[in-house]
Amino acid sequence: MALITEKQRLPSQFWVLWAATLINRAGGFVIIFLAIYLTTQRGFSESAAGLAIGLYGVGGAIGVTVGGHLADRWGRRPAALLSLGTSAVLMLVLGLARGPVEIVAAAVLLGAAAESARPPLGAMIADIVPDGQRMRAFSTYYWAINLGFAVAAVVAGFAAQAGYFALFAGDAATTAAAALLIAWRIRETRPALAPHEEHERGGLRTVLRDRVFLGFVACNLLIALVMLQHMSMLPLAMIADGLPSRTFGLVIAFNGVLIVAGQMGVSRLLSTRRPAYVMPVSAVLIGLGFGLTAFAHTPLLYAGTVLVWTAGEMLNAPSNSALLAGLSPVSMRGRYQGFFGLSWQLASFLAPTLGGLVRDLRGNTALWLGCFGATLVAAAWSLSSARARERRVAALAPPAAENALVKI
Repeated sequence: MALITEKQRLPSQFWVLWAATLINRAGGFVIIFLAIYLTTQRGFSESAAGLAIGLYGVGGAIGVTVGGHLADRWGRRPAALLSLGTSAVLMLVLGLARGPVEIVAAAVLLGAAAESARPPLGAMIADIVPDGQRMRAFSTYYWAINLGFAVAAVVAGFAAQAGYFALFAGDAATTAAAALLIAWRIRETRPALAPHEEHERGGLRTVLRDRVFLGFVACNLLIALVMLQHMSMLPLAMIADGLPSRTFGLVIAFNGVLIVAGQMGVSRLLSTRRPAYVMPVSAVLIGLGFGLTAFAHTPLLYAGTVLVWTAGEMLNAPSNSALLAGLSPVSMRGRYQGFFGLSWQLASFLAPTLGGLVRDLRGNTALWLGCFGATLVAAAWSLSSARARERRVAALAPPAAENALVKI
């Protein structure tokens, strides 16, 4: 294998962000086990737990909007540090809350603080990494996210047996550690804009007039509604099958293990593919995996469904991020990242809320087969929009950044 040249190396500041993300995600215990915590420790019904997690998403929707605005106005670094520092404090507040009102209020505030980090961190990577290296950078970054997730899922499953507050304390500590690393090693990455770019910098109306970008966001919303069922309805389905919380932790950790083992190979595969045409394929695989969950009742079968939708996720995440970076004007990179994050936050509310409602009224089979149907719609929409998305990316990219691409 050819050695990586100095020109091909990812920038050192990218690796600092990579390490900070790994630390933060390795301690990301709370959201993984929040549904189980609320139902088994705080007496919430399944529907109420789904609503509480959904309200976390409402807070997150506010957070990504504010985070995107601050990333463009204040700078990426201060916006990220404010988010991470506030999240560490609110994580402890949620762990200490006891009444339903206090728990829901803390969840909303935590969602706003935690998710406001996404736009500045995403903008940092787009700022730091040259266009031609973004697919590899986002694949590598996604690898760190899932390595941390795998560690968190396994550790949290055992730590919960010693007391759930340990999960909140550990999550807060790792979030604070990530903030300290960024404060120590990351300088501001926001590029200086030319006078005409400052004049062209727009607001929400500019984003709302971008029909190509809005279609991209809408497709992601459909996929996110399905993907986030693994954090809300999947653990409840496994508990209903008589499986303990530790088994859920091990099964869901399989998702992270698969990504850690296979993402670098997928990255090489994707390096010659066009992101706009990878998206429909990934949507079908994600939907198929979740659809098969309707027929899973043992740990081995659940692990098999995770294998299928993880394959789709490995194709989806880096392609999605690279396409998002290409569709975002430099002068509004934070706002575009924030608006795109709204699709995930809206899904954070709708996925557990609708998932719990469908599960209560129609049962598991209707829920999981409905997930498959939603991804088929997203796949068809992505395929029909692929050429328009590629034209927009080409229009926004400087001539030197244009690369020959191979269609899958």
